[in-house]
Amino acid sequence: MITPLRSAPFPNDPPEARRYTPVELDRPRLAVIIPAYNEAQRIQPTLERIRDYLARQPYSWTVTVVSDGSRDQTNALVQAFADANPGFALDAYKPNRGKGHAVRRGMLAQEADYILFSDADLAAPIEEVEKLWPHVEAGSPIAIGSRPLRDSRLEVRQPLYRELLGRAFNKAVQMLAIRGIQDTQCGFKLFERDVARDVFSRCKVDGFGFDFESLMIARDLGYRIAEVPIRWAHQEGSKVVLMRDGPRMLGELVKLRLAGKRKRLEVRAD
Repeated sequence: MITPLRSAPFPNDPPEARRYTPVELDRPRLAVIIPAYNEAQRIQPTLERIRDYLARQPYSWTVTVVSDGSRDQTNALVQAFADANPGFALDAYKPNRGKGHAVRRGMLAQEADYILFSDADLAAPIEEVEKLWPHVEAGSPIAIGSRPLRDSRLEVRQPLYRELLGRAFNKAVQMLAIRGIQDTQCGFKLFERDVARDVFSRCKVDGFGFDFESLMIARDLGYRIAEVPIRWAHQEGSKVVLMRDGPRMLGELVKLRLAGKRKRLEVRAD
């Protein structure tokens, strides 16, 4: 197991361990990755909230929006925000490749000690990262937000049909792939940098199935995964179309299960 890096103090370290300025660090403590596809309607308030929160933190940070072939004004809005706010960046490309591709690309490009993947809608508020830090401090190189846990607070629930289908899908994930993880699909996950590289360099799913693929690979590699209760509120505008993407994700799940551990752990060629 990889020992947590200590180039900068953890948020819960004593005050004497925090006597530094961000510019003194060789690399950021935290990188936030936000995959985005046609998010012009909500990306500005998302970036503002993340900026306002991170500006108050004692550690250094960066935020990268990975625009997955967006065709609206997402790129222009993010670039304008990045130009006005140091620490923010846009990584845009075409054509649309899928959320899994965007997250993989973002994860593998970062130099920060820890990398947080967060959905653009901030259904899990950025402040919830404070609940993940204690688990990486305790030695789990992966800490993930989980909605079904008893202490999670669902401020706005999903429509009932989405919630029921989500539970059914998670049962399939537990039976076929990852026992003991109650929520593989929550878009709020913190990885230690070297573990992120080890895992995502092997990921091959470009679509929404990347969540369970990355956790399957992490389990295959022997990494500890901490599942953490969080505050979460459903946001309208999900890019997941259940009738289209549900069967596709189930197919990806079955394919990964049948591939076997050796095949899953092959490093991606590109």
